[in-house]
Amino acid sequence: MSRPVEIAPSVLPADYSKLGEECAALQEAGVDRIHWDVMDGVFVPNLTFGPDVIASIRPHVDVAFEAHLMVVEPDRLLSRYVDAGCDTVIVHAEACTHLHRTLSHIAELGATPGVALNPHTPPGLINHVRDLLGIVLVMTVNPGFGGQAYIASMEPKISEVATLLEGLDCDVEVDGGIGPNTVAGAAAAGANVLVSGSAIYQDLEGLEHAVTDLKKRAQATRP
Repeated sequence: MSRPVEIAPSVLPADYSKLGEECAALQEAGVDRIHWDVMDGVFVPNLTFGPDVIASIRPHVDVAFEAHLMVVEPDRLLSRYVDAGCDTVIVHAEACTHLHRTLSHIAELGATPGVALNPHTPPGLINHVRDLLGIVLVMTVNPGFGGQAYIASMEPKISEVATLLEGLDCDVEVDGGIGPNTVAGAAAAGANVLVSGSAIYQDLEGLEHAVTDLKKRAQATRP
C-alpha cells in the first residue's frame, strides 16, 4: 500500500516579520507539515533559522514541524531542534561522520530520524542505516537557496531510494523546485512528501489553492 501524499511547505519565502502568522496561514491552508530549512552559512552559503526562532512559532500552530539541518556539525544541535518542537530532524549524509550514531541519537531524543542526500550523493549510502530511518529526503536542487530550478535527472534516484525503502515504515521526500509542473514527476518516481516553497507562495489563487493543487497532481500519479 502506497504511503499518503503530504505537502510540506518551506517557509523560506515567508515574511519573516510575521512568521507566526505565516505558519498559521499555512496550517489553515491544509498543509501536512512545515519544513524548516536550517542553514548555517558554512555547509551552504546562506543563514536562516535557529532553534529559538522555531520554538517561538511552535505555540501558534499544531501542524508537525520538520527541521532540515543543512549544517556542518548537526550532532551539536539535535537536542535544540527537538526541544524547539521539531517532530522530525533531517541531517545531511554528507555532514555526518558517524551517520548511524547521529540517526540513533535523533530517535533517542524522541524525534523521527531522517537523512538528506545532495544531488551527487548515491542512494546506496543509506543502505546500512535503513532500519533507523523515518524519512529520506532526495534533494532535487543543490541546497542553499530557494527558488532554484528542479533537477529532473534526480527522478531515477528518487525511484532507487523508494526501492531501497520498500517494506519499511519510511517516507520518501523531495525538496527543490517542486511546483505544478514538476510535482507529478517527483511523485511518479516514488516521493510521497513534497517540499515546496516559491510555488506555494507565488500561487495567484492563494495558499489553499496551491496546497490542494499540488496534492491533487501528486495523487493523480498513484495507481
